[in-house]
Amino acid sequence: MPTYTSKFLNLPFSSFQYPFQFPAPMGYAPDILCLHLQPLLVSLFLLICGFTIIKALRYHLFEKPKLPPGPKPWPIVGNLPEMLSNKPVFRWIHNLMQEMDTEIACVRLGNVHVIPVTSPSIACEFLRKHDAEFASRPLTMATDIISSGYVTIAIAPFGEQWKKMRRIFVNDLFSPLRHQWFQHKRNEEADNIMFYVYNKCNNVNDGGLVNIRDVSQHYCCNVTRKLIFNTRYFGKGSMDGGPGSEEVEQVNTIFTLLKHVYAFSASDYIPCLRVFDLDGHKRKVKKGMRRMEKYHDPTVEERMKQWNNGSKRVEEDLLDVLISLKDDNDNPTLTIQEIKALTIVIHYSLLLFIEVIFLIKLINIF
Repeated sequence: MPTYTSKFLNLPFSSFQYPFQFPAPMGYAPDILCLHLQPLLVSLFLLICGFTIIKALRYHLFEKPKLPPGPKPWPIVGNLPEMLSNKPVFRWIHNLMQEMDTEIACVRLGNVHVIPVTSPSIACEFLRKHDAEFASRPLTMATDIISSGYVTIAIAPFGEQWKKMRRIFVNDLFSPLRHQWFQHKRNEEADNIMFYVYNKCNNVNDGGLVNIRDVSQHYCCNVTRKLIFNTRYFGKGSMDGGPGSEEVEQVNTIFTLLKHVYAFSASDYIPCLRVFDLDGHKRKVKKGMRRMEKYHDPTVEERMKQWNNGSKRVEEDLLDVLISLKDDNDNPTLTIQEIKALTIVIHYSLLLFIEVIFLIKLINIF
C-alpha cells in the first residue's frame, strides 16, 4: 500500500509543528484527512477544558467542603503522583502530617478524599460517634467483581443488602448451635490432615519434609469445602490424603483474589481509567472468578434442582441452609445469584479465619 506524507499540521492550540505519515485510504487525499481531523481534536480539547472549568467552579463556588489540611492536589489526578513516587505510602503520609504539624489530614487521590488520623481521640470520633458514616466498605473494581455487584456481606458497602446478609450470617450460618452442628465435619478433616502429614513424613522422595504453609492452606480449604458443600475434594483428590489438581488450582486462585481485594489500583480513584485496565488487576480478578465459578456454580445449581424436585429435604451443609431459607411469605430469601456469591465469599472468610486459628495452634505447639 503506498504511503503519503502530509504537509506540516498546524493545530490551533499548539505552538509546534510536526510531520507525520499514514496510509491514505482510497478516495481521500492526506490534506482532506487533516481537515476532518482538526475539528475533532478541537472539539475534544474544548470538551476537556469545559469539564475541568465547570468542575473547578462548582467545587470552589458551590460545594467546597470543609476538609482537613493536606498537600495541594494536581488537577484530576490529585496527589496520586506524589503517592506513587514515595514508597512506602504510609510512611510518606506520616512524614507529611509531621511536617504539617497536624493529627488529621486530607490527601486527595483522584476523586477520593483519604483522611489519615494519628490521634486516638479523633480516631474514636470516627469509630464511635460517626460510626454510621464511616462503617461502609470502600467501593473498588475488585470488590465489585468478587461480590457479584455487592450482594454479599464481607466486602459490601453498608446498606439494606448488608443488613440482610448480616442477619443471615448471625442467625442462620454461624450461630453457636450451627457451630456445634458442624463439629463432626471439622473432626473428619483434622483426622485427614494428620493422615496426610504422616504420609508426607514417610515419603522418601520428599525426604520426609512437610511444607507447613501448604498443609495449613489445604487443611483450611478442606474444612471450608466440607462445611459449604459437604465434600473434601472437587475431584478425586490424592491417595495420601492430600489435594488433587482441582484443589490446588482453587487454593491458588483464592489467594490471588485475596491479594487483589483492596490492592492499590489507579482506576479505583480515577474511574475513567477502568476501561484501560492499566495495572491488569481487572483481568486477573475476572480470570480468578471464572475459575472459582467453574467449581462452585455447577454444585449450587445441582443442589437447587435437588431441593426443587424434592429429592433432598435434609440440611447437611451451609449450601443447604442458604437454599432452604424462607421469608414470611414462604418464598426463598436468597436468589441463586446471591447464593453463588455467598459461597465464594464464605469460602474466603472461613479460609482466613480457620488458617489464623490453625497457625496460632501450631505456634503454641512449637
